[in-house]
Amino acid sequence: MKHIGKFTAALAAATMLSLSAGATDLAIVHGAIGKDNEVLRKELDRFEEQTGHKVEIVSMPESTTDQFSQYKLWLAAKSTDIDVYRIDVIGAAQIADHFVDLKEAYADIIDDYVPAAVESQMVDGKLVALPMFLGAPALYYRKDLLDKYGEEVPATWQEMTATAQKIMDAEREAGNGDMWGFVFQGAAYEGLTCNAQEWIASFGGGRIVEADGSIGINNDKAAEALDLAKSWIGTIAPEGVLNYKEEDARGVFQSGNAVFMRNWNYAYALAAGDDSPVKGKFAVTTLPVGAEGEKSAATLGGWHLGVSKYSEHPEEAIELVRFLNNYDNQKERAIETSRPPTLNAVYADADVAAEQEFIPLWKPVVDNALPRPSAATKRKYNEVSSEFWTAVHNTLSGDGSAKQNLAKLEAKLKRLKGNSW
Repeated sequence: MKHIGKFTAALAAATMLSLSAGATDLAIVHGAIGKDNEVLRKELDRFEEQTGHKVEIVSMPESTTDQFSQYKLWLAAKSTDIDVYRIDVIGAAQIADHFVDLKEAYADIIDDYVPAAVESQMVDGKLVALPMFLGAPALYYRKDLLDKYGEEVPATWQEMTATAQKIMDAEREAGNGDMWGFVFQGAAYEGLTCNAQEWIASFGGGRIVEADGSIGINNDKAAEALDLAKSWIGTIAPEGVLNYKEEDARGVFQSGNAVFMRNWNYAYALAAGDDSPVKGKFAVTTLPVGAEGEKSAATLGGWHLGVSKYSEHPEEAIELVRFLNNYDNQKERAIETSRPPTLNAVYADADVAAEQEFIPLWKPVVDNALPRPSAATKRKYNEVSSEFWTAVHNTLSGDGSAKQNLAKLEAKLKRLKGNSW
């Protein structure tokens, strides 16, 4: 196993997965939820068999915020310990200088990928990472319960709220005291930024920071969206949702104790698994809208593979990234983890449609997903997102009204921006 510097010793002891014996040629850092690491390990085993290289997985905490903080420590130290990083879609602009430009290495295949995915990884003409899989969240719902109570799939957040309350109350009265109406990612981290920008955009409240770098988040429509979300806490959503990340929400929904859930695509394969209490009882739809005439807003997610400039084996690392993103592996990931692929052709694969029927249907959602303002705010994105999720979390927790917290947020963002981003 490669030596990990002292500054990461504590984390490494807790999170390192040494999955191969003896010397290791390459290391890939791979934050994962659901079946991600299980499937990755199978793919790496095939890579090792075909090439003779050895690859270990350095596993990370669930929180994307914690992952990125650790990445920045390794990269700032120019660590040679990690060859390939799995990078969140928002990371490229912030850490581009630390990665090999992959544009020439993949010039022969790059046109096969979803254009929006490729564009998200281009920084000043440099391809920072090769797109691995995409994400656009869905509203998961208990089809059996909606049918039982004669309710339609909600088109608006207000309809979702009312339906969730009605079914939750009825189920509790019938003896299921653990039933909740709606679960989502409400902890103070990047996941809340994704949820809240969807609420606000679907109400016509604009972006956290607009594409041109302007700041207009302090508006009545944004406040209306957050006020509605605040009304969920302790009514249709448990108080504990303020600490929920993706797996917390999935755990409640998959156990059969929630009517609705907002979550990413990965949760579909798990909720539909043979051991799932809700197998055959749920379906997914696009996220609701908040106001008449507005569109559903789904945050663009996804993770992509970049090669560290400090890798001692850049050619082998480039070979590994190409292998992990080939057609067969993307097809396998789509079927086994319900992760939307980045290769256009996989969306038309009959086997994928048969096993994960929503993936072909989700292609337009992915193509039109709402990006976070990482391009507009550049290296200040993490601070911008932190200020945003803090304002939202304070609102949901009852620490100030939506209007008060949005006004404070506006002031903080303007200070962060200064003369320019």
